[in-house]
Amino acid sequence: MLYHLFDYLDKTFDFYGAGVFQYISFRAGMASFISLLISMVFGKYIISFLKKNQFSESIRDLGLSGEKVKKGTPTMGGIIIILSIVIPTFLFSKLSNIYVIIMLIVTIWMGIIGFLDDYLKISKKNKDGLKPKFKIFGQVSLGVIIGLIIVFHDDIVVRQFNNESINTIEHNHLDTKELITTIPFVKNNEFNYKWLLPVELNKFDWILYIIIVIFIITAVSNGSNLTDGLDGLAAGTSAIIGITLAIFSYLSGNIIFSDYLNILYIPNIGEIVIFCFAFVGACIGFIWYNSYPAQVFMGDTGSLSIGAIIAVLSIIIKKELLIPILCGVFFIESLSVIIQVTYFKYTKRKLGKGKRVFLMAPLHHHYQLKGIHETKIVSRFWMIGILLAILTLTTLKLR
Repeated sequence: MLYHLFDYLDKTFDFYGAGVFQYISFRAGMASFISLLISMVFGKYIISFLKKNQFSESIRDLGLSGEKVKKGTPTMGGIIIILSIVIPTFLFSKLSNIYVIIMLIVTIWMGIIGFLDDYLKISKKNKDGLKPKFKIFGQVSLGVIIGLIIVFHDDIVVRQFNNESINTIEHNHLDTKELITTIPFVKNNEFNYKWLLPVELNKFDWILYIIIVIFIITAVSNGSNLTDGLDGLAAGTSAIIGITLAIFSYLSGNIIFSDYLNILYIPNIGEIVIFCFAFVGACIGFIWYNSYPAQVFMGDTGSLSIGAIIAVLSIIIKKELLIPILCGVFFIESLSVIIQVTYFKYTKRKLGKGKRVFLMAPLHHHYQLKGIHETKIVSRFWMIGILLAILTLTTLKLR
C-alpha cells in the first residue's frame, strides 16, 4: 500500500523522498525492520492473549529432559509469524505483482489449515487435531491452485535472450511459458519438465508439473512440521533458508546479474525479495519468544505455513531441485522418521518384534535421548543449515 501511495506522490507531486520506494533494497530493509518490530513488540500481547484463553499445548510424556517445564506453554504462536509477514508485505510490496499475490495466498491458506489443526487439538483435547485427510486435502488444493497459476497466468514467464549478452545496446528476447527449472551443479543447467514425458504426451507436461508442485509443498511443509520439536529450531532454520531464497530471488530478478551468472531471468520476480525479508524478520523476531526456554510454540499454524512458503518460493524462482540441499535439515528430519517407521514395521513383520534405527524420531529427539541439551542440538542444527545454505549458493558458479 505504501509503495503505491508514494509512487503516486512521486509521479503526481514530485514528493521529496518518495522515489526511494522504487528501490527494492530499501523496501526489503523496511519490511524486515517492521516485521521484527511487529513480532517482538506485539508478540508479547499475542502470547498474553493465548495464555489468558488457555491455548496451551498438551505435552506428551516421551521421557525427554525438560518436558515438564514446557507444560502449559501457549501454542499457535504462528499467528505472530503470519502477521509479521503479511503486514509488511502489504505495506511495502507491489500488490499487483503476481508473485506477491501467490505468496500471500500460500501464507494465509496454510496459516488457516494450521490454525484449525491447533484449535481442534486444544478445544477438543484431541492430540491428533485436524484429521490427516483434511490436512492433506488442504495441501493438495493449495498445490493445485499454485500450479495452475504458474502454468496459465500470463505474467509468469521466463525470459530467454538470443544474443551473447544482454549488455549490448540492442538485444532480442523471448518470454516463454515453458515449464523449465535449474539443475544444480550442471553446466547448461536448464531442465524442461516435458522431457520427463514421451514426445506424444508433451502437451500434458502442465499436469505433471502440478503433481510435482503438490508433492513439493506437501513434503516441505510436513518436513517443517516435524522439525518444530525443539525451541527455536524450525524458526532459526527457516530464517537461514529465507535469506538464501532472498538472494536467489534478487539475482533471478536482476537482468544484469542473471546474465553474468548464467541463470534464468524471471521478469518481476525481484519484488519477492520484500516478502522474503519480511519472512526472515518474522522468523528471527519469533525466536525472541521461542528460544529456550520457549514462551510460546509456533504450532502447526506456524510450521505448516513456513514450510509451504519455503516450498513455493523455491518453485517460483526455479530452484526447487535445490530443496534437498537448502532444506537439508527438514529433509534429514523427515528421512529419519521414514527410516524409523519403515525399519520398525519391517523387523516386526520379519522377526515378530519391531526394532529401531534411532533412539527416537525425528532425529533431534534421538540426540536428546543421548543426553545432549536441546540448546546445543538447536545451535548445531543451525550451523548445519548455514553450511547447507552456503553450499546452495555455490551452485551459482560451481557447475
